[in-house]
Amino acid sequence: MYTTTQLDNGLLNNYAVEPKPYYAEFPAPFQQRRYLIQGTIAAFFVTSLVIVSVVVS
Repeated sequence: MYTTTQLDNGLLNNYAVEPKPYYAEFPAPFQQRRYLIQGTIAAFFVTSLVIVSVVVS
C-alpha cells in the first residue's frame, strides 16, 4: 500500500496515485470524417425530435 505520511497518532494519510499527464493527439483524417458523420446524424435526430414535438403539440 502506498502511504504518503504517517501521523503521530498512527493514522495514515493515503492519497490516490495520479496517472502521468499526457497531451492529446490530433484526430486522424478518418476519425475527423467519422466525427462529422456522427455530428450530422445527431443534428438530424435532434431536429427531427423538435419537429415532431412541435407537430404533436
